[in-house]
Amino acid sequence: MIARISGILVEKSASRVVVETQGVGYRVFVPLTTFYELPENGEPVTLQIHTNVKQDAIHLFGFNSAVDLEIFQLMISVSGIGPRLAMNILSGISAADLVQAISEGNLSRLVRVPGVGRKMAERLVLELKEKVWSVDAGKAAEGLDRLGEAIDPVREDALSALVNLGYKKQTACGALDRVIRDCGGPVPLDQLLKKTLKILSG
Repeated sequence: MIARISGILVEKSASRVVVETQGVGYRVFVPLTTFYELPENGEPVTLQIHTNVKQDAIHLFGFNSAVDLEIFQLMISVSGIGPRLAMNILSGISAADLVQAISEGNLSRLVRVPGVGRKMAERLVLELKEKVWSVDAGKAAEGLDRLGEAIDPVREDALSALVNLGYKKQTACGALDRVIRDCGGPVPLDQLLKKTLKILSG
């Protein structure tokens, strides 16, 4: 089984990439949270891999971090959740936020993820609440820092808006953190976006 791929990123789209290593190009499906952090084509990249073997195909699912991979593997252990659906879920919420939402039984946060209805959210909490913290707590914290995402829904909405405008996730996270830090606390969404855009365009 392939567990990790390091090579040159030769193609990328919102749902898949091609990584070339030793003359072989591997097609790897990725969630948006990984796509946003990919380097430019022609640059080196390393992905943590889950290999899914079917009767007629072998599919590779890739992630920037071991945390994302572990959460993905936990999700596909849940009845009714296959690899593609798990990828969709991780495209709508970071692994760190997903761990927190499941462990707290936060159904309202989970149903905000595209493709997750109330019943699925309840199933995720029921089946994974005791398992998500098997992911090393230090790794989960590292993942949260790496993605730069706060639990504050206002910040999360602002980050989503900035990414949709074309800003790179890490760049947007840094600018958002600077605004929140300078303001010394919570900021209304419109003001947060206005001040952050001023920094990004400066």
